[in-house]
Amino acid sequence: MARILVVDDEPLISAMTEDWLSELGHSVVGPAHNLAAALKLAEMDLDAAIVDLALGKDKSYPLADALIARRIPFALTTGYGPDGIEPKYRAHSTLGKPFEFATFRRVIDELLASGGTREARGGPP
Repeated sequence: MARILVVDDEPLISAMTEDWLSELGHSVVGPAHNLAAALKLAEMDLDAAIVDLALGKDKSYPLADALIARRIPFALTTGYGPDGIEPKYRAHSTLGKPFEFATFRRVIDELLASGGTREARGGPP
């Protein structure tokens, strides 16, 4: 069971994401609905993260940087398309809103395959 951080300022989307992660057998960390809360939760032991690009007035790039520094794979969710993402972050997985379960599952599987586990990165299992 992977521990996956959920960050989205839309309660319905974060609830759907939580439900889908639970259905896939994963543990949800969060959700965080703003950047400050997300940065705090990003300090926990995580296997991956699903991160909304736009959090109210903030962009989630500081969170992305924190996840990159910790080698935690993540996917950015956005309704803006690839051109709405700063070039530095375009190589990371993205989920275009609205996203479907099959696409979501594929992205989660790819994140977990690419990032290994907390144990492999030196964290607790």
